[in-house]
Amino acid sequence: MGKLRVIFMGTPDFAVPTLEKLLAAKHDIVAVVTQPDRPKGRGQRMAASPVKEFAISQGLPVLQPEKIKDPVFINHMLQLRPDVIVVVAFGQILPQGLLDLPPLGCINVHASLLPRYRGAAPIHWAIINGETKTGVTTMWMDIGMDTGDMILKAETPIGPDETTGELHDRLKWMGAELLVRSLELLMAGNAPRIPQDNSAASYAPLLTRDIEQVDWRRSALEVHNLVRGLNPWPGAYTTHSGKTLKIWRTRIIDGHAGSVPPGTVVDVRHHGVVVATGRGLIQLTEVQPESKKRMQACEYARGYNLCAGDILG
Repeated sequence: MGKLRVIFMGTPDFAVPTLEKLLAAKHDIVAVVTQPDRPKGRGQRMAASPVKEFAISQGLPVLQPEKIKDPVFINHMLQLRPDVIVVVAFGQILPQGLLDLPPLGCINVHASLLPRYRGAAPIHWAIINGETKTGVTTMWMDIGMDTGDMILKAETPIGPDETTGELHDRLKWMGAELLVRSLELLMAGNAPRIPQDNSAASYAPLLTRDIEQVDWRRSALEVHNLVRGLNPWPGAYTTHSGKTLKIWRTRIIDGHAGSVPPGTVVDVRHHGVVVATGRGLIQLTEVQPESKKRMQACEYARGYNLCAGDILG
């Protein structure tokens, strides 16, 4: 078999490298399906998805259905005669009618080592939970949430201070490479189907507002993991003087807080603000007050009168 007729389905920045690698591999991209334009930013202007912007720049046909279960849309997909559908962070669950459409199946790139961290936010949760390794998995899609048989996996360590944004930018390229390799196996007729061990599954649900608030009763390590896991979006936060204070960068430091309550500012230093947690000390190095830009924590302390003895949260 030569090159494949591919329908690509994806939406965010994470999906763009896979589309780029598919083009570089000379596959025939017969359509790019992405989410409809959405209001964005303070002005709420309609904005195209990163995948749409890239597809247009490459002269690829773009489809933006409101509902992918629409029989008219599915019939349109059928007329395109794809060999395979590639899905990367599309944003909607594919109906069975779409999964059954391409003769070679639907293949997905997922940003975890399945069956761990099935769901919408695997990168965030891997870091929040303090994992020291993660990776990407390609799989045959079925009707479940990231439950299909696996094709290939690639593993990578997670640095102790690595943020979700930094890990995301590594995994998106790993996923792209793995997808191209998976299609090579598919064309050769020997792409494996490795069942997932459902007893080992864990989940990475969408983030909710209550997760974002720092609980200073937790250990310094847990707070550090939360902060880097929510960077660059949506951001961990606490409160100071009744106002929200986002925390973007932290560092675990040696020492003990003594008998002060968790959340107490222990010291204000040139390199940051030291805060007591339920176990250990943490130094805030980069923060963001309401309606302001990010700034060094020591700069915030000077400008907003944050002193030793103050209690955050």
